[in-house]
Amino acid sequence: MIVTAIAMIAAAIPPVPEWNCDDPQVQQEMNWCANQEYLEADAALNAQWKKTAAVMKLRDENFESTSDDRPGYFDTLLAAQRAWLTYRDTHCRSEGYYARGGSLEPLLVATCKTELTEGRTAQLAALVEI
Repeated sequence: MIVTAIAMIAAAIPPVPEWNCDDPQVQQEMNWCANQEYLEADAALNAQWKKTAAVMKLRDENFESTSDDRPGYFDTLLAAQRAWLTYRDTHCRSEGYYARGGSLEPLLVATCKTELTEGRTAQLAALVEI
């Protein structure tokens, strides 16, 4: 846990001290800042995942059916999440290909992943509100 915390702090320190994500000036700075936004969105997704997964496991425990042989709440959620991760990463790689091989590509990928991740976080939150 301590190693993870240190890694997250180190990741948030810009490689160039003058970089400022409030007003990025060069492409590398923009790319780094976009990736920081993605990392924040991913951390929020992981926090929401834990909450939603716990609720789904509880629903599985409380579900009583002798005639329903479909997967449980959690197994269904897990399969969906795995498929979504594959979709997100592949789709965003495709969006990055607009600038394939160029310095803009990492920005396009990170921005796409941030948008989709924020949307998925909201979807996971909505599942526990139902």
